[in-house]
Amino acid sequence: MKLGLIAGNGRFPFLLLEAARAQGLAVAVAAIREETDPEIDERAAKDAGITVHWLSLGELSRLIETFHKEGVSKAVMAGQVKHKQIFSSIRPDWRLAKLLLNLRTRNTDMLLGAVAKVLGDEGIELISSTSFLEPLLAEEGVLTERAPDEEERRNIEYGLGVARAVAGFDIGQTVVVAAQACVAVEAMEGTDATIERAGQLMESLEAEASTLERRLTVVKVAKPNQDMRFDVPVIGMRTVETMMRANASCLSVEAGRTLLFDREALLKRAAVAGIAIVAVPRGK
Repeated sequence: MKLGLIAGNGRFPFLLLEAARAQGLAVAVAAIREETDPEIDERAAKDAGITVHWLSLGELSRLIETFHKEGVSKAVMAGQVKHKQIFSSIRPDWRLAKLLLNLRTRNTDMLLGAVAKVLGDEGIELISSTSFLEPLLAEEGVLTERAPDEEERRNIEYGLGVARAVAGFDIGQTVVVAAQACVAVEAMEGTDATIERAGQLMESLEAEASTLERRLTVVKVAKPNQDMRFDVPVIGMRTVETMMRANASCLSVEAGRTLLFDREALLKRAAVAGIAIVAVPRGK
C-alpha cells in the first residue's frame, strides 16, 4: 500500500513519515508550498520509497489527481496549516471554491471535514495520523518531575472549563490563566502566539501594579468531538520555550488526545525551567 501524506508545517510530517516507512509503507507526500519545510525534499532524496509533490493551498483538484497517479487510497494529514493561512492565503481552484460556497460555516472543522468527504468520494480515505504515532500520545498523570502546586491546580480546573467551552465552538483549543482569571484565549493565531500574547499582557499589567499573580498556567484541550484525522493537539519543544519566555510555570493537556513531540528533550527542558506538565483525563 502507498500512503498519501498531506504535509503541513513543523516536525509532525517528518515523524509520521518515519513511522510509515518503518512499517514498510511507500509514501507520496503532498507538500504545501505555504507551510511545508523544504527539508522534506532532502528526506525524499535519501529514500526511494518517498515521492514529494509540491502544491499550493487551494489546489484540491491537483491533490486528488496526484494521489490517483500515485495509487494512493489512504491518506493522512500531519502538521499544522495556520488557520489564518486557510482563510486568507488560500486561492481555491474550482473544486474547492464549490466546496466553500456550500459550507454552512467556515470554521476549520467544517472545512477540513468537507475536504475529507471530497477525498473519500474520490476513493481516498483520510485516516487518523495517530494510528502511526500512538506512542507519542500523552498518558494520564504528571509527566514532569514537578507536579502542579495548589495554585496551578486551581488554574487548571478553571482553565479546563473555559478551554472546553471555547473548543466546542471551534474557536481555539488553548487558554492561558493566572489566579483563576483568563488572560488569553486562542483563536486563529495558534498556541504559541497565544502564550506570547499572555506573557506580554502580564508584563503590561505588572507595570500597572496588577493584583494578578505573575505565573501563568497554559491549558490545552482537544475539541469535544475531536476528529483525530486533522488538527490533533500537539505539544513540542517550541511550546516549552515559548512558555519560558512568557514566564508560564504549568502546562495541562488532555491524556490520549495530545501528541508530545521530542518527549524526552521536552520534559528535560521543562524540568530545567521548573515547568510542571500534567495530562488530565478527558472530561475531567
